[in-house]
Amino acid sequence: MSGGWFIEDMKVGQSADYVRTVTAEDIEAFARVSGDTNPVHLDEEYAKATPFGGRIAHGMLSGAFISTILGTKLPGPGTIYLGQTLKFRAPIRIGDEVTARCTVREIVAEKRRVVMDCVCLVGGKPVTEGEATVMVPSRNA
Repeated sequence: MSGGWFIEDMKVGQSADYVRTVTAEDIEAFARVSGDTNPVHLDEEYAKATPFGGRIAHGMLSGAFISTILGTKLPGPGTIYLGQTLKFRAPIRIGDEVTARCTVREIVAEKRRVVMDCVCLVGGKPVTEGEATVMVPSRNA
């Protein structure tokens, strides 16, 4: 395996981040791929009349940033995503720098499972929070 963590090497408290500045192009690409063309994401005039006062990113885009960490950094390649909860606390806007962070909360070594606390921050404030459960490769498998 290249670049990932084995269950035997993981520790509670271990964390990894992914940072990305959200662009209009990111939102438009996500809309195309997901099929979610809600005008609050794509139409500035429409979005101005909403409580957000302008276009916002799809909440699930922040979920994708969490997935980036799990599949590429911690635990990394070979990880199997088993479940995710998400709560959307505040909107993500075009130009926002989002820091996604996943932190190991619990390790169930015999089942090769790890529970992680996940958060996406903008300006140091949580915009998305949740919990991910993943299955992690074993050195002995």
